[in-house]
Amino acid sequence: MSDLVKNTLRFILFILVQVYVLHKIPPLHRFVVPYLYFLYIIWLPFNMGRAWLMFVAFLFGLSLDYFLVTPGLHAAACVLIAYVRPFLVSLLIRQEAAEQSYASPSIYSMGWAPYATLVLVLTLLHHTYLVLLEWLEFGNFFYFIGKVLATTGVSLLLILITELLFSRKERYRTNAAR
Repeated sequence: MSDLVKNTLRFILFILVQVYVLHKIPPLHRFVVPYLYFLYIIWLPFNMGRAWLMFVAFLFGLSLDYFLVTPGLHAAACVLIAYVRPFLVSLLIRQEAAEQSYASPSIYSMGWAPYATLVLVLTLLHHTYLVLLEWLEFGNFFYFIGKVLATTGVSLLLILITELLFSRKERYRTNAAR
């Protein structure tokens, strides 16, 4: 299956799961909202340029905003993590190792520790920015931190379950296979 078809199907699937499954779950204690959709941006290919990555993230976030009637809220958070992702990937892995050998970030291409760090940092960044934009002020600082950490914890649990259920074992790319 080509990368375009695979990523288009993921685009649609992540939007549908977030809108029709996770968004229907009432917030736990008015505090925790489960988010999984931003994993789509994390799973985009290594070789996608930053401008295209941000454009796809903007369209993805805007599509979710359309269904959730939150004008620009998720689009802004998606563009932020799309902007930060290449910097973080370059810090976590050697450029000549995974980017030329594998197509996209995964446990198999990056290893457990770098992939877990990438997911943790981007999830925390996404949720902090999203909660800050929801409130447009800090309000009670401890409530803000608690909401960010609780939502991040639930999202990380969902990401772990998704990674275990939908293992993305990639074939090693050689120069001849390109």
